[in-house]
This record gives sequence, structure tokens and C-alpha cells, in this order.
Amino acid sequence: MTDHIDLGLKDTTAGCACCATSTVAETPVPVPAAETDDILVSGMTCSHCVSSVTEQLTGIDGVQSVTVELNAGGTSRVTIHSASALDPAQVKAAVDEAGYALADSPV
Repeated sequence: MTDHIDLGLKDTTAGCACCATSTVAETPVPVPAAETDDILVSGMTCSHCVSSVTEQLTGIDGVQSVTVELNAGGTSRVTIHSASALDPAQVKAAVDEAGYALADSPV
């Protein structure tokens, strides 16, 4: 007879070992952004461009999320969700740091 090694797995009818625990993880409730600003950014052509701009903008205090509607080679719409109003100079500096330029749009 072959010796069996106990791998610590749960009953196969109970689901996987990580799901069969009795604790329930709470899903965090997203906090709605107090401010939403749209800016236009020129020069982005790919997902790497989007990542660079997103990374720089999320580095600004209070920014909760950034979404980008990429218009490759044209002007892309960038929506910034933040806890409070943003300083337009900080937004411009973040876009500049990513290597792109603001098109004519108010923040």
C-alpha cells in the first residue's frame, strides 16, 4: 500500500482551500471623488504613454484615479478624479514630467 502525504487540502466538495475558510473578507466601498477634471493631452500614442501620464498624475496629493481616452497621435482626454480641487500648475507639471503637453484646456 502507498503512503499518502497530507497536503492540507480541504474537502473537494467545499471549494478550494483559500475559499473554504470561515472568514469573510469585506469589500471596501469606493469613496466618490469630490472633483472631476478633464484635461486634454497631446502626443500620447500607446498604452505606455497612458501609463506614464497616469503614474505622474496619481502622484499628486488627493488624486484618486485617472482615466484616459487615448486618441493615438492626436489629443487624448484625461479625466482626473480627486478628493479636492487640483492646482493647475501641479497638473501641468505632472503631464510635462511624463513627457507630454497639455492641449488648450482648462483644468
